[in-house]
Amino acid sequence: MSIEIKTATLEPIRHTFEHTKRRFGDKPASRYQEASYDIAPEQNFHYRPTWQPDKELFDKSRTAVVMEDWNVYKDPRQYYYGTYVQARAKLQEVTESNYAFFEKRGLAERMSEEVRAKIIRCLVPLRHAELGANMNNMFAFSNGTATVVNQGFLYHSMDRLGIAQYLSRIGLLLDGNSTESLTTAKEFWMTDPVWQGLRRYIENLLCVEDWFEVFIAQDVVLDTLVYDLIYRQFDESITEQGGSDLAMLIEFMQEWHKDSSRWVDATLKTTVGESEHNRETINRWVADWQEKAIADLAPLAEIAVGDGAMDTCVEVLNKRLAKAGLQGS
Repeated sequence: MSIEIKTATLEPIRHTFEHTKRRFGDKPASRYQEASYDIAPEQNFHYRPTWQPDKELFDKSRTAVVMEDWNVYKDPRQYYYGTYVQARAKLQEVTESNYAFFEKRGLAERMSEEVRAKIIRCLVPLRHAELGANMNNMFAFSNGTATVVNQGFLYHSMDRLGIAQYLSRIGLLLDGNSTESLTTAKEFWMTDPVWQGLRRYIENLLCVEDWFEVFIAQDVVLDTLVYDLIYRQFDESITEQGGSDLAMLIEFMQEWHKDSSRWVDATLKTTVGESEHNRETINRWVADWQEKAIADLAPLAEIAVGDGAMDTCVEVLNKRLAKAGLQGS
């Protein structure tokens, strides 16, 4: 008996989904492409939002920025939910180890009372600002026009909530879980003149209706200034005063800012490069919010770091803006 073996090549009927085929061609798409592009509908809506009946869902007129195609954006990290969760899990694993080590070794007791008090005054109240950042990014997420843009704001908003929680844990580590530091930090946020500028900035931003202007004011202008001021300059300053162990507690924020800045910069550059109209609009927003942020952060910069701190922050922001083709102060 003889057996004849034949081989046959099977060609798949489909290589990808229809929506990715239209944009990227008839070839296998990445998971990021499948989950990000041309997902949000643009027609055949059955109702208007009851809270905003003059707009459609995913209405493009919710911002003064104009894009011919809102799906031209690309997150250089290529985050969709799966990759986002994996990346944050790795970062959080390191952070949890740092916090456990800090507590196990009793490193808070090694800090002087003055250093602990300064951290509680200059760092812990930021948890309230981070909650505002969470709300601002969630607003942008809920009002954006395309999934490839909106999901970035969603991940960003969840990260800000996580950072607020880590700031709270720093307070608890410093006060032995008595929550006294959180009560004190809240009082600083509500009444201390040093914090009222930033508080005013955040609360005013909650009332802005243009979601892309919120992105500029929060994620571009304010975050660049705050993260350089607190998580670089203040970190260096408190280290010189005997608080070097704080570094392991704020490593999450530092690494997160490096990671998220890639998405922020890519979004900003794509929008500015679309048209002169967008460039002029964003330059106007930057000029307005940068002036406010510098004035509002000046008292905090003075007590947290000292002379020249705010000028250094502004230099960092201006360099970032210049890379996107924008003008700083």
